[in-house]
Amino acid sequence: MTLDAQGAADTARPGGHAPEAQPQPPDGGGTRSPRLWSPRRVPAALVAVVTLCVAGTLLYDVIAARAGQPDRAWRTRLADEFATRPVDDPWLLIGGAVAAVLGLWLLVLAFTPGMRRLLPLRTPEGCAEVGAWLNRRGAELLLRDAALRVPGVSRARVRVGRHRVSARADVRFRDPETVRGELAQALHEQCRQLALAHTPRLAVRTRQPTG
Repeated sequence: MTLDAQGAADTARPGGHAPEAQPQPPDGGGTRSPRLWSPRRVPAALVAVVTLCVAGTLLYDVIAARAGQPDRAWRTRLADEFATRPVDDPWLLIGGAVAAVLGLWLLVLAFTPGMRRLLPLRTPEGCAEVGAWLNRRGAELLLRDAALRVPGVSRARVRVGRHRVSARADVRFRDPETVRGELAQALHEQCRQLALAHTPRLAVRTRQPTG
């Protein structure tokens, strides 16, 4: 189950259709939903197409050579290049670097879950088979609304990461340090209501625009 910005807003409002999220302590009160793994359809399709083309070309050439046909010019030239070109040739170095970068990229895609736009939530005890995630944009909107409800805040900008929430607010009146403390408390309470699996660290900055 995934909550988008609209669903998250309904959860936060008392009159919404979705049940209100219960505050969860950092180390208890529920189980953590596992992170979603991205299907990686585009990289998988590209790797499959490239592999199919290369393997098909090589297989066709081997069958043609076994059938008594003359060697293809491209295969002869490629063999000569690999046999005569020095190891420190710039084109070989560039080709090796590109192959290494592509291989590293594929390894990162294979061993990382992706789906960074979804934040895992805590689920009730005994419901380990049920997973819930919150859209990152929805969490940012809810935290921004909570920041704007703090007296003195005229404008707020919130960015939500996996382990950190960064907030910047403009203060039109009141002492900026006092507003900063109240803003941190409001954001902390809102994060508890969101029931995120990982309790994020808060980084709050306030400023008083001039003019």
